[in-house]
Amino acid sequence: MESPPHPLRIANFRAYWLARFMMTLAQNGMIIVIGWQTYTIARTTMTPAGAAAQLGLIGLLQFIPLFVSTPVTGLVADRFDRRLITRCTVSLQVLCALILAMATYEGWMTLPVLFSVAVLLGIGRAFAGPAFSSLAPNLVPRDVLPTAIALSSISWQVGTIIGPAIGGFAYSVAPSAAYFLATALFGVALLCLFLIGPVPRTTKIANAHPIRQILDGLAYVGRNKMILGTITLDLFAVFLAGTSAVLPIYAHDILHVGPRGLSLLAGAPAAGAAVTALFFSFRPIKTNVGPKMLGAVLVYGSATVIFGISKAMPLSLIALAVAGAADMFSVYIRQSLIQLYTPDEMRGRVGAVSQLTISASNELGEAESGFLASFLGPVGAVLVGGGGAIVVTILWTYLFPAIRNAKTFDPPVTPQDASDLEMETAR
Repeated sequence: MESPPHPLRIANFRAYWLARFMMTLAQNGMIIVIGWQTYTIARTTMTPAGAAAQLGLIGLLQFIPLFVSTPVTGLVADRFDRRLITRCTVSLQVLCALILAMATYEGWMTLPVLFSVAVLLGIGRAFAGPAFSSLAPNLVPRDVLPTAIALSSISWQVGTIIGPAIGGFAYSVAPSAAYFLATALFGVALLCLFLIGPVPRTTKIANAHPIRQILDGLAYVGRNKMILGTITLDLFAVFLAGTSAVLPIYAHDILHVGPRGLSLLAGAPAAGAAVTALFFSFRPIKTNVGPKMLGAVLVYGSATVIFGISKAMPLSLIALAVAGAADMFSVYIRQSLIQLYTPDEMRGRVGAVSQLTISASNELGEAESGFLASFLGPVGAVLVGGGGAIVVTILWTYLFPAIRNAKTFDPPVTPQDASDLEMETAR
């Protein structure tokens, strides 16, 4: 029996991979500059605590549009051409990058401008997430989907490594250059998305009522304990232990390393994650996937605690790299489980719920970190978050036994599945 082709041998997946890579480069190069501009502009008129709260507000403004639109974005990804949705969302990000570039270049950059663009970026990401995540399984055979997920993660993680570095460097040359560069990279991503040809799609839900489709997707997540457990584990662990919002504070006030040091701090988690994802693209995990995911989240929380107490740049970089590697370990298993446990006709809606929790753990987590840092200080906020992630992981080990008992990525065969298989074989 001929083995399925490697994902990168498939033209549609290559275009998808490059599009995601270019988009991630642009996003991270731009986001790191947005954080730096927000904090530095705020510091001209505010105390450090007040400026930290502005970083939290940026995260909150990106999360609110996603929270409000999540049920609709998942349904859109399941009903309409996922390629079209990704093209539209990347086009919106091109517009956002141009606005920031012109505002910086012409000298009318203000906090309201940054906040307004953050809302637009939140809307774009709300629709992009389910469409991108549910498009990937349509591009490759099921047998190589875990490898495709690892490769897709590499594009994201490597982009996350290089993006802050090139964004910080471009900003140091000319503040507007970072945004003009992001505009060009988004343009390349858009071109790659237009190169993706027709892909197979399910039409099972075409005649169902939209409200019923939304409720069906939410109900599926609620009754599938594996998906519910993995999604909520990420929600609480990363929500508590995320450090990205306080990195400008560490770079500015604790480690005193400036914008270039900030780019290194932002890239360190992605460096560890990229190495892990590269390893998985050649040596995918096949056994004890649930316990390994739980262990990875424990390491993630522990590394976050070490970063929180560190006052030396080398130790801080190592701790962040370890946290990134552990997070990638968890992401690889979690995304594989979610995609393989979900039928294609529900992947958009399940992906929307997953994205909501990811965004809650990232953007809303950034808001939590920023606001908590304004009360406890940045070190206190990071220590509380890292310790909280450890506690959540221990609780989830007992609350969701399906996770700790998962030995492989294959969903368990239900009596109904066995009956359907027997009927198909009899035919």
